[in-house]
This record gives sequence, C-alpha cells and structure tokens, in this order.
Amino acid sequence: MADAILIEIYADCVRDKAAAGVRFAFVTHNKSDFSIEHGNHKMPHPDFASLFSRIKSLYFINLPEALRRVEPSLVTDIMLEHSWTQEPRGLTEILEAEDLLFHQVWYNRHWNLRIGIEKGKIKVVDQETYPRPPGPPQTIQRDVWKGALKAARGVERRYGKKNLGPWDDFEWGMINGKLSALRWVLGDEWDMLDT
Repeated sequence: MADAILIEIYADCVRDKAAAGVRFAFVTHNKSDFSIEHGNHKMPHPDFASLFSRIKSLYFINLPEALRRVEPSLVTDIMLEHSWTQEPRGLTEILEAEDLLFHQVWYNRHWNLRIGIEKGKIKVVDQETYPRPPGPPQTIQRDVWKGALKAARGVERRYGKKNLGPWDDFEWGMINGKLSALRWVLGDEWDMLDT
C-alpha cells in the first residue's frame, strides 16, 4: 500500500499544472514493484509508464545514475569522496619505520656521547667503579665505547649518513614524536623513547 501511495503522490506532482516547466525524477531501489517485471529494470512498470518521459519525468533505479543525469561532475566528486578509503599500514611497514626511528634516535645520542668524550666531559675508563663519584666527569667503559663505535659504523652502513642527521630542534621533535607514536601503536606507553 505504501508503494501505491508513493507513486500516486508522484503522479499528482507531475500532473499538477503549477509544475509546468519543472523536471521530476522518481528514484527507487524497489525494482520488483516499480520496474518492468521481465525485462530492463531501468524502465518503469507498464501500469504507470505514462508518468515518465525523456525530459519532464525521469525514472531511475539508483541514485548515482539519477545524479549523473542531472549533474555529472557532482556525481564524480561524490563517488570519489565516498569510494576513497585509507588503508591502514601493515605491521611490517610499521616495524620498519619504528626501526629506522629507533636507530636515528640512538645515533644522535651516540654522537652526543662522542662529543662529550672529545670535550673531556666523559672519560673512557678500563673498568667502571661503582658507586660513581658525584659530579663530572662521567665515565664509559672502554669495551662498551668500542662496541658503540662499531654499532655506529653498522648503523651508518645500513641507513646511510644522510638519513642520520643532524637535525634542527623541530626535526628532532618530529623524529621523537613519530617514534613515540609508533611504539604506542605497537603496545608501549606514550613517550617510550628508550634506545
């Protein structure tokens, strides 16, 4: 009964004398009640086919087709807007990015250590003594320092020096922020920047 009311209301609108010069479109997904039973479903049922014409009253079985007829560029924009999806990155890609950021942070800290040794603020010792005496100079054990130098060469070979800094404060903040965010996605707490 509701379908019958819909088509009757539509018929009244199309036949209204005040609607002279107005174009109409009837859009339905209900092909079983409104379209030809055995044939092209884009054509209206013969019982009310007289309501439709090529110009004044159009019949459609889907909204995109109706909109495309009225304003083709609008449909293209709408279709793009509603069909575009952003795929999440896979775990492998996330882990690769996290690994690079980890090594960039580590390498920067390594250079801070290296500069501290060159300036005498950090002393290389054969064996650490604990507890360390308060105040400068800080110390690093010789074998640990040799391992750090070897690791730095490996990082340079793996990523290339151009990908390891130096960075200004903004860039350094971005690198740390990205590392924190990726680690959060992987299950760490925020601001986990250990290297």
